[in-house]
Amino acid sequence: MDEVRFLNAGDTAVTVEFGNEISVAINGRIRAFNIALLESGISGIVETVPTYRSLMVHYDPGVIRYAALEQKLKGLLGGLDKVQIPPSEVLEIPVLYGGEEGPDLPFVAEQGGRSVDEVIAIHSAPEYLIYMLGFTPGFTYLGGMDESIATPRLKTPRVKIPAGSVGIAGAQTGVYPIDSPGGWQLIGQTPVRMYAPEREKPILPEAGQYMKFYPIDRAEYDRIAEQEAAGTYVCKRHSREEVAE
Repeated sequence: MDEVRFLNAGDTAVTVEFGNEISVAINGRIRAFNIALLESGISGIVETVPTYRSLMVHYDPGVIRYAALEQKLKGLLGGLDKVQIPPSEVLEIPVLYGGEEGPDLPFVAEQGGRSVDEVIAIHSAPEYLIYMLGFTPGFTYLGGMDESIATPRLKTPRVKIPAGSVGIAGAQTGVYPIDSPGGWQLIGQTPVRMYAPEREKPILPEAGQYMKFYPIDRAEYDRIAEQEAAGTYVCKRHSREEVAE
């Protein structure tokens, strides 16, 4: 409990900081704390936002004041080991690797001394933990990429990267949810929309889930893109407990 810090984040939020590194263990504590908070019934909680190493708690100061909230939050810390964290859901994300959709794939392969096919196999093998969302709506900060395909960012960022582009920057990988500038090395593109404002739930991924990429061909890409445009595509999912270790 001593390493947990409570930081005032303006007049309607408090940041509960659990450490100073990116780790699965810290992420587990953040998830447990978030569950405990949501189940606590503390009045005045508006929203919770998990990050790599903290949970930001937005609250209504007309309902609960900062000092009282901090005391209640501290009271939850002692019971985190007893919190039952549900099995993580895995989002299965199809990717068309290479070509116009992944113009930097050959460079990533060259950088790591691998073939293009080897890079695709390595990149699509893990189940990546979604630590947090940020930068743009639905941008996933993923953990668990094999460092053998780590590649530096572009020296000069692109002015516009298409939504759905899958990129690598250093030892990170992720999906651009909307058209935006960016400096990541682009290795492919998914037809699945991470962000669609017209949906009941606009942002597809959630922090604490996992993401699993799998390669598809052009015909499958076009088929899924048509379903996405019609609002009929359902992203494949499975429970991580079902995966054989």
